[in-house]
Amino acid sequence: MDNMMTSFPYKTKHDKVTIEELLRNDWQAGKKTVHQMRMDKAVTDSAGEPLDWRTPLEIGTDLIFHFKDAASSYKQDETITVPILFEDEHIIAALKPSNMATHPDDADGGGTFMNAIMAHVSKNSGTYAEHVHRLDKGTEGIVLVAKHPIAKALFDRMIEERSITRIYHAEVDGRVKRMRGTLQYPIGRDRHHPTRRRVSPNGQDAITRFKIIERFEESTLIEASLESGRTHQIRVHFSHIGHPVKGDTLYGGSETEDGTYRLVAKTVKFVHPFTGEQTDIEIS
Repeated sequence: MDNMMTSFPYKTKHDKVTIEELLRNDWQAGKKTVHQMRMDKAVTDSAGEPLDWRTPLEIGTDLIFHFKDAASSYKQDETITVPILFEDEHIIAALKPSNMATHPDDADGGGTFMNAIMAHVSKNSGTYAEHVHRLDKGTEGIVLVAKHPIAKALFDRMIEERSITRIYHAEVDGRVKRMRGTLQYPIGRDRHHPTRRRVSPNGQDAITRFKIIERFEESTLIEASLESGRTHQIRVHFSHIGHPVKGDTLYGGSETEDGTYRLVAKTVKFVHPFTGEQTDIEIS
């Protein structure tokens, strides 16, 4: 992998911006990253010539950003593939199947979503892939993956600032009475179970907004969006109000024939930090 390098092209969007300003102000890259990139002469023109960081550039100038040592430790696993829903120089949005972990527990682990993504990235001579958020093993749906360190930092901040909208569909047991509502219950660890979470007064703030899509005889299909991304949040909240996710036996849901639970991360929406375009990614 020595000859591989993570890089991305970029065309300046404003007049008279310097590389220093672009990295520090527009993208708010960390001091350490900026310093390292300056030392590595990591920003070049399209011919590969290093550029001066203090020279104001004209709008539409082609730049290439290089990351010499950016490599992820996930093993490639070519035996599994995941559907790619969106990809550009900065991010991948891909579909994680249910009953597949987002990432391995240790560097030697395989068989996960990130191992499949690493194989996909490596085919295109990439060395870097880091997930921006996670889904529970049993949840199917869209996961965003950063393709270089600046994208990772930017998307991490967008998650923190809640400027990425994530919408889920869940089938829950019973007939939910309210057409829409907000569930605001703090979530903490369950002391009596290694993986389970519970509503707890000492837990972290958690807000789930929902509306009903359809009511069935014994269950309700809901659309839910998270204002906070706590572990098992939708599963805990709906179990707490007496409507656990169908198939989610950990939280008291009724069993399903295939043993999976009915929760899908269906839509991800954000303003793309590099292109400025509204980006909506959805699975049918």
